[in-house]
Amino acid sequence: MLLLGCIKEVSDYELAISLPNGLSGFVPVTQISDAYSQLLTKQVAQGELLEDLNSLPDMYSPGTLVRCIVTSIEKSDDGRRSVKLSIDPKKVNKGLSSTALTAGMLLSGSVSSMEDHGYLIDIGVTGTHAFLPHQKAKNYIKAVKKGPDLKIGQNLNCLIVEVKNEGRVVCLAIDRSEVAASLATERQNWTLSNLLPGLVVKARVQKVAPLGMKLTFLSYFTGIVDFMHMDSEKSTSYSPDQVVKACVLSVHPTSRVVRLTLRPPFLHAGGAPRQLPGQRMGAVLEEATVKAFYKQFGAVFELDDGTLAFARLKHLSKTRKSFKPGAFKEGCKHKCRIIDYSLMDEMCIVSLKHQIIEARFLQYQDIHTGDVVQGKVLSLKPIGMQVKVADGIRGLVPSLHLSDVILKQPEKKYSIGDEVRCRVLECNPAGKKLILTLKKSLVQSKLPVLSNYEDAKPGLITHGFVVCAREFGCIVKFYNDVKGLVPKNELSSEPISCPEKVFYEGQVLKVMVLKCEPQQERLLLSFRLSSKPGPEDKRKCTPKEKQEVKHQIGEIVDVKVLKKKDNGLEVSILEDEDNVVAWIPMLHLSDFVATSKLLWHCLQEGDVLPRVMYLSDKGEHIILSRKSAVISAVQEEQVVRSFSEIQPGMLLTGYVRNVMSFGVFVEFPFGVTGLAPKVSMSDKFVTDTKDHFVVGQTVIAKVMSIDEEKQRVLLNLKVSECSSGDSAAESFALLNQYFKELKEIRDLLRRGEPSICELVPGKGMHLVVLDVREDGSALFNGSSVTGLTVTATRYHLGDKNIAPGEKRKALILHVDALTSEVYVSLREELLKRRPKRVSMSSVFGSVCFCLS
Repeated sequence: MLLLGCIKEVSDYELAISLPNGLSGFVPVTQISDAYSQLLTKQVAQGELLEDLNSLPDMYSPGTLVRCIVTSIEKSDDGRRSVKLSIDPKKVNKGLSSTALTAGMLLSGSVSSMEDHGYLIDIGVTGTHAFLPHQKAKNYIKAVKKGPDLKIGQNLNCLIVEVKNEGRVVCLAIDRSEVAASLATERQNWTLSNLLPGLVVKARVQKVAPLGMKLTFLSYFTGIVDFMHMDSEKSTSYSPDQVVKACVLSVHPTSRVVRLTLRPPFLHAGGAPRQLPGQRMGAVLEEATVKAFYKQFGAVFELDDGTLAFARLKHLSKTRKSFKPGAFKEGCKHKCRIIDYSLMDEMCIVSLKHQIIEARFLQYQDIHTGDVVQGKVLSLKPIGMQVKVADGIRGLVPSLHLSDVILKQPEKKYSIGDEVRCRVLECNPAGKKLILTLKKSLVQSKLPVLSNYEDAKPGLITHGFVVCAREFGCIVKFYNDVKGLVPKNELSSEPISCPEKVFYEGQVLKVMVLKCEPQQERLLLSFRLSSKPGPEDKRKCTPKEKQEVKHQIGEIVDVKVLKKKDNGLEVSILEDEDNVVAWIPMLHLSDFVATSKLLWHCLQEGDVLPRVMYLSDKGEHIILSRKSAVISAVQEEQVVRSFSEIQPGMLLTGYVRNVMSFGVFVEFPFGVTGLAPKVSMSDKFVTDTKDHFVVGQTVIAKVMSIDEEKQRVLLNLKVSECSSGDSAAESFALLNQYFKELKEIRDLLRRGEPSICELVPGKGMHLVVLDVREDGSALFNGSSVTGLTVTATRYHLGDKNIAPGEKRKALILHVDALTSEVYVSLREELLKRRPKRVSMSSVFGSVCFCLS
């Protein structure tokens, strides 16, 4: 069934759609368009974000009209039905053929790609290519304010401007003024099999009845307008043979019933229905006047602001038996509550049920973090308990929060249907996410609710729960995912050698805030409630100062990985009685940026990293580095400890802190920084600085000049200027370090991906041709490369003609462990070459071998 709908809510995974007559449905993210689904599949396969793939909120806005087709109607466990929809043009426009397309037609389209002169639009018609010129899209892009370009998967209301080659090529326009002026006519040859919702037509009234009207349009079509879609200002003045403007609302595929609307916002194609002011949702109205009663459907009311509202039959009384039709005569007044708003009917949905009028929560927006709520157990699953808080509002109690202690068999304590008293840990109305706790210590707590870092003032005492107990201390969590650290020395007034043996995950404890940095979301806590720091002894509880005394820049330590984060590693320093927590940024794991990412990928929690250098202190963590070149520079005293030590001509080892259009900022150990202007970055001409350097890259810089007054240092990064003289020895040392780190990574990979470790450049192997691509490259598979993508470029296929299924011998060129990709060659000159053994004592030979 084809329907005209209006987007009500947009989330990352679906569109909630308002449908006519108070119904609603949803469009899954997989039902947007073919091009969008292909991008989703590609992103899942690659495991990384694609630049061309935009989220649904980036493309769609509430209040936008869309054509939908019903794909299925599903029934939930509680008997509710959900309507699954699609806005894919191939499904919505499936009744259209290329020969039926004519200029002036209005239909749905979806952006499939952006070209030099415009956009290719998928209109779902086989054999037809639709094109939208940039000029025709300019005004629409400005109006929707969703970025400078249309995005792949964006749904459009398209007007056919020109049809060429018997419908094989069509030119489109999407300007709102052109679309709004469009009118479906007999000349466009619409039929019942391809008639689309959203078309505006001229119609003639055939018959007027109490519950609606019957119309004729486009010469021989018949349609129905129900009472909810008559223009409220003209509902009593319609008469037979009257000519009116109408919009197609729905087309039923089997009964061929066409429903239309006469409501003004829909009488211009692409229009937008009126929205309900946010503050009206959930409002309780003392007096709503009955305008009309329909015994099979419900009643229409006039509200205090003059707008109309509709109450379904089941919402007019507590039960069917208690319902009294006499109470709903025209002019009668009733107390009601607005429970929803139908965008497609431009009408509030109200309820007269006492329990709904008195309900504390009607929607997720009514619930706040820290609220204590009553709920009913719906289900028990391994991840936790699902609780019904109100109609349409469900929450999850994670298994950790089912009790003050961990329950191994929660089904013995709780049964489906039980009433439970919970507290809200987190509420996200946009995502309809509600996380609850049943821990009595939290539910009954009278202490302040800590739900954001801004409220964490030093001295505040509140309840929190332990999520992690390690040798360095405890991580404690509060509401809205706010969390902080209780260092080992703040766990108790008595020394605790093994916190993990004293504290357990989920344990509720009173904590006191010592310090908070809201912008960095850092929170320092204490279990020692009596040790509230005063102004005079605040220095005592700053672990930062203890670290400064204990560790000096350049000191070499061994560390243990505690936690992997996207941009680095949280580690603890071994052989340190306080188990100080430190931080290794990802780009400080190696001198080589690519190796840093690969090493981060291979490391696991619990791994020990030897020979890591104390670099600096920022915030509550000390910063460590594993860059071999930087460590060597510090140990050999080839560093400057302050600005006053810098002299022009010095060669200093550092790392790129920032890449700007005008140059590169380089940071050195001990915090000194300098700028290499664009002209001093490379021996080659620099067009774009980002083509030459990346953040985190280890560099050797030459000091060109210093400005003592402004404390500025100008640097030179040209290779010709920054060599110490023995370039061959420098190259060998770098390559030696590079291969040493690769061997370390290979050893780490053997733990989880042993097969990839056996693949080394220069090794021959037998493979089976899997596919030959359009660009001439080929994909292979084989027993030794299971789970890996093996590719040979067109050049590396040589002059061989290959076909899927053939067995071929290949030589490994490169193995990318991060992406699980292997590059091979079938060229005879490489396959016949015998690998040479090179002596490590031969510098020149080693360099040549490494570069070949």
